[in-house]
Amino acid sequence: MSLLIRNARVIDPASGLDGQRTILIDNGRITALAEASAAFAADETLDAKGLWVFPGLVDLAACLREPGLDHKATLASETFAAASSGITTLCYQPEPKANFDNAAQVKLIYDLNCRAHYANVEIIGNLTKGLQGEHLSNMASLKRAGCVGVSNGQQPFHSLQTLRRAMEYAATHDLTVFIYPVEHALAAGGFMHEGEVSARLGLPAIPSAAETVAVAQTLALASHTGAKVHFCRLSARMSVRLIRQAKASGLDITADVAAHQLFLTDMDVSDFNPLCHVMPPLRADRDRDALREGLADGTIDAICSDHQPHEVDAKLAPFQQTAPGISALETLLPLTLRLVEDGVLSLPEALRKVTDSPAHIINNEAGHLSVGAPADLVLFDPSALWELDLNHMHSDGRNSPFGGWNFNGAVKRTLLAGKTVFSV
Repeated sequence: MSLLIRNARVIDPASGLDGQRTILIDNGRITALAEASAAFAADETLDAKGLWVFPGLVDLAACLREPGLDHKATLASETFAAASSGITTLCYQPEPKANFDNAAQVKLIYDLNCRAHYANVEIIGNLTKGLQGEHLSNMASLKRAGCVGVSNGQQPFHSLQTLRRAMEYAATHDLTVFIYPVEHALAAGGFMHEGEVSARLGLPAIPSAAETVAVAQTLALASHTGAKVHFCRLSARMSVRLIRQAKASGLDITADVAAHQLFLTDMDVSDFNPLCHVMPPLRADRDRDALREGLADGTIDAICSDHQPHEVDAKLAPFQQTAPGISALETLLPLTLRLVEDGVLSLPEALRKVTDSPAHIINNEAGHLSVGAPADLVLFDPSALWELDLNHMHSDGRNSPFGGWNFNGAVKRTLLAGKTVFSV
């Protein structure tokens, strides 16, 4: 069926479009994007007066748990949570009990997602077999299967030589290497940022140097191997500085930050709140401010959710014994738009960080609105006011530190290939 959307404010950061437009959708794609007065015929007409229309969000980092960790969440539950939040494409990031060594495992995820089909799922394959950090995976097979990149997740490498060989192999297949920068010897089993708060609480801590050293090592190897590298989940001030310098020198790198790192700091852990137990840890105010500056000047290319849903019991223990991670799909867009309220980014630039920019990182055709583009889009009511209620989250994970926060603006309808996958 064809769909005509009228009277909406259409915002497309990729083209710079921001104004009243009429959108015609047919066969899952945008077939016309014209002035508001343009006349078209369609099977269904939607009056979107007072609403914004922008591309569906592209999330670079989500743990979807299935198969292997189904007791925490399922692919169907989490992709529906994504659709309810305006996310139409998300990357399944590998973790020890749910990762991708071969084409059969990749195909299984595609098959599982076809049954629900609330969002498009792209897969980041294993850089090393089983994420063990020792033997390289069959990256050629993973690319043929459709993987958009390769990563070792947060697992350590056996040696820098292993990482070097992996980056060389990935470069030969034009695969982006997704790096979680952490020097595990420096992290030393810590649970939060090393600073005044950790000293007061007496918790084993992780210095920001654990990340910065890993960033520096990887930048040197990226320069040596010519690999295309994406740095995942930056958290430290010095890391931002190193990435900025490397980009200025012409290195082919990109970087992202998790939305919660832009609002929370180690002070939020001061009451041993297990919902603030994340990796990389929440750092100091000056680190958060540097991350915001990095977004504003283009050093950091994208904002992601770093979605990690957990069952209730995983967060019901002393801080050190709880599982790290936040259920974050449903706060990605609200937190990104709060950066606009805080004056960190303009509205188009904020939306670019969660649409066009991450789409480019994974070479995906999503993330923009133009004739011929996939009709993955969001109808958004900027006047809606709501409070995040943990008991009413769509994700199977209720582990969010943002419960009780008030947000401006809400998703009213999400389209995937022109079909409504969520509406209120």
